[in-house]
Amino acid sequence: MLQKREKVLLLRTFQGRTLRIVREHYLRPCVPCHSPLCPQPAACSHDGKLLSSDVTHYVIPDWKVVQDYLEILEFPELKGIIFMQTACQAVQHQRGRRQYNKLRNLLKDARHDCILFANEFQQCCYLPRERGESTEKWQTRSIYNAAVWYYHHCQDRMPIVMVTEDEEAIQQYGSETEGVFVISFKNYLDNFWPDLKAARELCDSILQSRRERENESQESHGKEYPEHLPLEVLEAGIKSGRYIQGILNVNKHRAQMEAFVRLQGASSKDSDLVSDILIHGMKARNRSIHGDVVVVELLPKNEWKGRTTALCENDSDDKAWGESPTEPMPTGRVVGILQKNWRDYVVTFPSKEEVQSQGKNAQKILVTPWDYRIPKIRISTQQAEALQDFRVVVRIDSWESTSVYPNGHFVRVLGRIRDLEGEIATILVENSISVVPFSEAQMCEMPVNTPENPWKVSPEEERERKDLRRSHLVFSIDPKGCEDVDDTLSVRTLHNGNLELGVHIADVTHFVAPNSYIDIEARTRATTYYLADRRYDMLPSILSADLCSLLGGVDRYAVSIMWELDKTSYEIKKVWYGRTIIRSAYKLFYEAAQELLDGNLSIIDDIPEFRDLDEKSRQAKLEELVWAIGKLTDIARHVRAKRDGCGALELEGVEVRVQLDEKKNIHDLIPKQPLEVHETVAECMILANHWVAKKIWESFPHQVLLRQHPPPHQEFFSELRECAKAKGFFIDTRSNKTLADSLDNANDPNDPVVNRLLRSMATQAMSNALYFSTGACKEEEFHHYGLALDKYTHFTSPIRRYSDIVVHRLLMAAISKENKMEIKGNLFSNKDLEELCRHINNRNRAAQHSQKQSTELFQCMYFKDKDPDTEERCVSDGVIYSIRTNGVLVFIPRFGIKGAAYLKNKDGLVISCGSDSRSEWKPGSLQRFQNKITSTTTDGESVTFHLFDHVTVRISVQASRCHSDTIRLEIISNKPYKIPNTELFHQSPPLLKSELVKEVTKSVEEAQLAQEVKVDIIQEEYQEYCQTKGRSLYTLLEEIKDLALLDVSNSYGI
Repeated sequence: MLQKREKVLLLRTFQGRTLRIVREHYLRPCVPCHSPLCPQPAACSHDGKLLSSDVTHYVIPDWKVVQDYLEILEFPELKGIIFMQTACQAVQHQRGRRQYNKLRNLLKDARHDCILFANEFQQCCYLPRERGESTEKWQTRSIYNAAVWYYHHCQDRMPIVMVTEDEEAIQQYGSETEGVFVISFKNYLDNFWPDLKAARELCDSILQSRRERENESQESHGKEYPEHLPLEVLEAGIKSGRYIQGILNVNKHRAQMEAFVRLQGASSKDSDLVSDILIHGMKARNRSIHGDVVVVELLPKNEWKGRTTALCENDSDDKAWGESPTEPMPTGRVVGILQKNWRDYVVTFPSKEEVQSQGKNAQKILVTPWDYRIPKIRISTQQAEALQDFRVVVRIDSWESTSVYPNGHFVRVLGRIRDLEGEIATILVENSISVVPFSEAQMCEMPVNTPENPWKVSPEEERERKDLRRSHLVFSIDPKGCEDVDDTLSVRTLHNGNLELGVHIADVTHFVAPNSYIDIEARTRATTYYLADRRYDMLPSILSADLCSLLGGVDRYAVSIMWELDKTSYEIKKVWYGRTIIRSAYKLFYEAAQELLDGNLSIIDDIPEFRDLDEKSRQAKLEELVWAIGKLTDIARHVRAKRDGCGALELEGVEVRVQLDEKKNIHDLIPKQPLEVHETVAECMILANHWVAKKIWESFPHQVLLRQHPPPHQEFFSELRECAKAKGFFIDTRSNKTLADSLDNANDPNDPVVNRLLRSMATQAMSNALYFSTGACKEEEFHHYGLALDKYTHFTSPIRRYSDIVVHRLLMAAISKENKMEIKGNLFSNKDLEELCRHINNRNRAAQHSQKQSTELFQCMYFKDKDPDTEERCVSDGVIYSIRTNGVLVFIPRFGIKGAAYLKNKDGLVISCGSDSRSEWKPGSLQRFQNKITSTTTDGESVTFHLFDHVTVRISVQASRCHSDTIRLEIISNKPYKIPNTELFHQSPPLLKSELVKEVTKSVEEAQLAQEVKVDIIQEEYQEYCQTKGRSLYTLLEEIKDLALLDVSNSYGI
């Protein structure tokens, strides 16, 4: 029987008035306790996690412990943890979304033995707040009362330890109930977990940080920053238009001086501002950190400033260049923070000399974050000297107005500075990527496929699915060595003479049930993370590389789309969607398919499926396959031409071929010209994604996941237009159609690099494509600008993208709805789907950033071992593609990288090129024009660099102890680089990260062997983590247009 109570909430309005809201609150006699000791499991209706049965006690943290020590409660050694609803709500309301989401993810994670108990909905646990009682005291009293009830509910069979930081509560409740112990969290760790050294050290670090904060607030008199305005004042100011809300983005190249606030929410719609707001200097930033949601007050126009346009590597260059800024732009100051975006930060301790120079109190240390955009953090530790050669994780606790720097505490050590594994771990932490092993509970949900117990198609599935194994020639076209095959294709002639085109995608959702442990884990990861030398899978390898991989010659479940096409015009007559059973006849690699398409039939010797056939069968099957590839290509050309007519863009991307060594590590990545079969496969996938988008939207118009690509802002195209103009080309950017046509026409027959660079600039100007819920956008906003499609989604890669899993479920629901069948499972509501899309978009950005950063890491480790003055590979041809006030931006086709080359150094000297074209530094000045820059020395020598000039560049590495190393480019001649005669006949194809992974991995392994560390340990680690090493970048070939040229110009102030 439900009992109704009334909950009174006091809310403050925008006008500052207090509003009393009364809400109905229903209490239940039974709520899930999630304990195996429950005397009434049926009444408690347990679903999901149960507490472990092999613990000696349950532990219930007080609200303050959950807030301050959550990272210790995340230790998997701590088991039997019961989080009370009261404590969770305190975190939600007082610590913000990020901390609350961490707590939610902890509760969902099957690896952690913890549960949520809804004490405020249980009749015997609910306690109303007494008149005059503080919120803090009521929360502690409620949690203790729930702990006592839980103890008796388990029939007094399991002792309960409540941990709290409230000394009064320890005195009051410590001996009140037999079997329920109330102690401090530090005492709990010292007495119950004496061997868990890492947890106790972390606890001491947090306690020390808190004491430092308390002492500092008592001792400080002067304020370094103004106080933030109260929340009600901020909200009222945003509503009235006096203040503006947005997200703080710090310029990492001038982190001390420049930050920008991008308008958000109501501010972006109601404001007349068309640009970001400049926040100039740390005082104006007022303790906000990159990523925070802040509230800004605009300064008077006479105080507006402009941003600097000079090339700049870091903050130390700001004063050195003294360049005049651009036109003044809206400038403001931060008056409050609505949402902190604090996370784990990787930092480096100062060197021994720097520690000594920091002053008398050596326990308070200023550590430098790896990310330039984050200010130095002050932590208390006695291990500074021992940790000075390591990358370390810290967390920020507070940033008081009386403190120049934020206060934080030490969390854990990642690895040694410049050690490969330590640097990779740094990249993962900085992008908030968790790569913990798949848990036993998750792996228990996986199907079995072993020689002793092979997986088979079930009779039930045979009855419910369309069987294509004997009726369709199904095959895949992928890179060599690819194991996780998402997609296969088919084409055949129907009885009526028309054609049938089929796209068959791995049926991942058959094996991944909604809200199962593995589904929750895949949703959290959201994507497979591809780094330069490894990948971290979204799904366990039993699915990604086996049962969900559409390998050749084995039965597999698929979700198929099959179109009936007119035999001559290829117009679509009908379309069928459904679950199928397929057996792929051929697992082709791209080069083999292209050879067959070109008529070179000798390639069949490299296709395993042809090897054991007699001549007659071989000829018949070969003719069938060649016809199918040719027909697919014809259809793809027609589909592409149709999209081209609507303005589809072909943008510059890096296409690479992956070579692996015997250990399955990446051996080489070689850029090459795209093959037509790449386009064929891509067009078929785009067609499938488009038709699935239309299908699911028609069935559920307000709650499906689609992918939008908004049109770019026209001002972003200005540099593209100016650069093209320098070569006599006109780029019309009014629409995607005019842009595509203009780029097609902007070809210099004498220099093919020009068109590549112009397409790359167009890519840079584009907005990012994003997932969204259709219930949150108007239909006219659904359009995909780059592909020229009105509706688009991702359906074709469910092995490595969670968005595709969501779309598969939506498609199955749409088919069930059409057939008037019951829809299995609950679909996401618009609100839940909107939140999921935000999460997936965030994880996709993290995946892109981590991939780019790992590539740059390997580049630097490779070039660091080379002497730039003697090593031939460190000298290359470069093309100038942008002019700045103190230098140029250069593209190096051989390595596919972009970067800055200075024409004026820190000593004020400018570049000079003598009669032999070799460069040297001399006193002089620079004069910048629209499409060129001239360097003139004091003795009258001058050299001019034009857009698209070819120059000779030396590549070196600028090392950094606290941050990532960066590639440096130096112009050593104003003439194109000439390959020495000895190389003319031995020159390998152009290289992109070519040998980087190979050589760096080799040198790391040699270093490990020198230290007597066996390589087997690394292999065991990857098995333990259920992740895949090697074969990690093949998907680049499938997503050519999603990738931009690797741009190391982001290492400079550009």
